[in-house]
Amino acid sequence: MVNYKDLGLVNTREMFALAVKGGYAIPAFNFNNMEQLQAIIQAAAETKSPVILQVSKGARNYANQTLLRYMAEGAVEYAKELGWEHPQIVLHLDHGDSYELCKSCVDMGFSSVMIDGSSLPYDENVALTKRVVEYAHQFDVTVEGELGVLAGVEDEVSAEHHTYTRPEEVVDFCTKTGCDSLAISIGTSHGAYKFKPEQCTVDPETGRLVPPPLAFDVLEGVEKELPGFPIVLHGSSSVPQEEVDTINKFGGALKAAVGIPEEQLRKAAKSAVCKINIDSDSRLAMTAAVRQVFAEKPAEFDPRKYLGPARENMRKLYMHKIINVLGSDNKAL
Repeated sequence: MVNYKDLGLVNTREMFALAVKGGYAIPAFNFNNMEQLQAIIQAAAETKSPVILQVSKGARNYANQTLLRYMAEGAVEYAKELGWEHPQIVLHLDHGDSYELCKSCVDMGFSSVMIDGSSLPYDENVALTKRVVEYAHQFDVTVEGELGVLAGVEDEVSAEHHTYTRPEEVVDFCTKTGCDSLAISIGTSHGAYKFKPEQCTVDPETGRLVPPPLAFDVLEGVEKELPGFPIVLHGSSSVPQEEVDTINKFGGALKAAVGIPEEQLRKAAKSAVCKINIDSDSRLAMTAAVRQVFAEKPAEFDPRKYLGPARENMRKLYMHKIINVLGSDNKAL
């Protein structure tokens, strides 16, 4: 059993309470490798933003659970080296799909876990989430549950259509499960292709696709039922078109990739939404930088020479999200 507190990590309880009260959101950045982790910590340390290091089931398998434990501990020490005296860093399981996986993460030093039973019948979702909560809370690990289904594909998570969260269910769900935060569905989607072209309009000036607005009425309904309760948005990458353009310019084939407009995320961050998940944007920033190096320097084969620029491009992206979208800069305790 590895206790996350011994690794220097924190859970989400206090940072979420402050975010709800302060009208900003905590960044939850997914990572799969060292360069992504370095970029996240560099950005968080420079901006003094609380941050959630988010790991999917697939990323955990890719990185190895033992290495992840030491990477998280190293991230805390790295943040201190960068001048962040008291880092506020969470290691969180994204879209845990079983009690056993969540338990394993708790046992291996995660400070927060998500159990995603949203595809199950309501009563089964409640029972599964409650079981995870009962185990995790023994070790002061916080738990995120989910109501509603997001469309899109990302790692093992896949759904064809949205199922919006029903505000009339949220009080019953949170009361019965004891979860610490709730992921809801209001129109965000997983992956880089969040909307089909026929769902979008076309900007006459740029010719780019404009996605439909998020269902803020659903969010407002949830806030009315659960005032002050921490709400989470998944699938909230904006799919920066400049990164898509760079990828396509240097041999990529990302057609009709479209994300969530940042102005809508800024609006959400000022509400009870206190955690916003961002994964695809980082992947795009990394891929764009790597493709550019390969295209402009075809003789290059030193990984540091293409992963270094990728890391820097991701750092800039994370800084932008923290300062200009989520408003979490200078909010670390």
